Amino acid sequence: MSSPWFFVTLLTLIAIVSPTPLAEARAFFVFGDSLVDNGNNNYLATTARADSPPYGIDYPTHRPTGRFSNGLNLPDIISEQIGSEPTLPYLSPDLRGRKLLIGANFASAGVGILNDTGVQFVNIIRIFRQFEYFQEYQRRVTKIVGQQQAQRLVNQALVLITLGGNDFVNNYFLVPFSARSRQFSLPDFCRYLISEYRKILLRLHEFGGRRVLVTTTGPLGCVPAELAMRSRNGECVPEVQRAAAIFNPLLVQLIQQLNSQLGSTVFISANAFSMNMDFITNPQRFGFVTSKVACCGQGPYNGLGLCTRLSNLCPNRDVYAFWDNFHPSERANRLIVQQFMIGSTQYMNPMNLSTIIAMDSRS
Repeated sequence: MSSPWFFVTLLTLIAIVSPTPLAEARAFFVFGDSLVDNGNNNYLATTARADSPPYGIDYPTHRPTGRFSNGLNLPDIISEQIGSEPTLPYLSPDLRGRKLLIGANFASAGVGILNDTGVQFVNIIRIFRQFEYFQEYQRRVTKIVGQQQAQRLVNQALVLITLGGNDFVNNYFLVPFSARSRQFSLPDFCRYLISEYRKILLRLHEFGGRRVLVTTTGPLGCVPAELAMRSRNGECVPEVQRAAAIFNPLLVQLIQQLNSQLGSTVFISANAFSMNMDFITNPQRFGFVTSKVACCGQGPYNGLGLCTRLSNLCPNRDVYAFWDNFHPSERANRLIVQQFMIGSTQYMNPMNLSTIIAMDSRS
């Protein structure tokens, strides 16, 4: 007699190879920073924006969209994989009527776990404000489909939250000495971030999130910006890497504690550090010519300043792991989402997205 796990595995395989979703496309909500922002900052008076060429050069329209990418970003590719339309930025005037039922992207470049992260970008949507917009979104959807259906839509949705990187690179490690680095040792700062992130994740559950993908930070010390500012020989910057090495295991531990507390697998940790390090340490294996030099930028490793019309621009974005000084190229994002979908527990804990889709399609 077949075990239930055989059935789940079979469904998982179908989910991987099927061009259409197993179930009716679920809503998708996105919270966080520039790794997942798909245009909210276009509507804000902020310097943290990606609304000028050559951003978007490989997007279907070949125009900048506000995504910090040459083309699609992580949420776009996840939407593709789950058989859903891409989510619109919450501030977009196009997000209205039935479009609301697809979900929404609340992310804003520059934000962090802490409210004092990204102050240099002035007007960004800090995480508490992203949640206020999420509550407003739910009221808008309730007017369309009624309270019970709106609640079901939110509870059955997939949620992605990406925070933490800016708390290090745009706060703690700001040169020469940030207020937070004077206040905390690095291990104490990581513990403080986790205590604040705990509140954020519990609020997200309170607002209806029941399947929440939580990314760890990537290898912050290996991005072209950090190599340009701090690396002597092109090697990843040890102190910045140490931040990720302390913070990420604490985040995974927090997720396990929260799931135990809630009695359900609400939160899934996505090991963005390992997903990125695979192609950073061995770029040729993944078809990249470099994982140190950004495609677009200037200075050492094209890691200084913004990506603009005046920047160096590589002719083939598919062979660069990094698009600009901080953000992966579309092709790198596709490799990352592949691990979201089918990665082992080294990458997705306690289960990958294909398994989640298979299990949820049965309930």
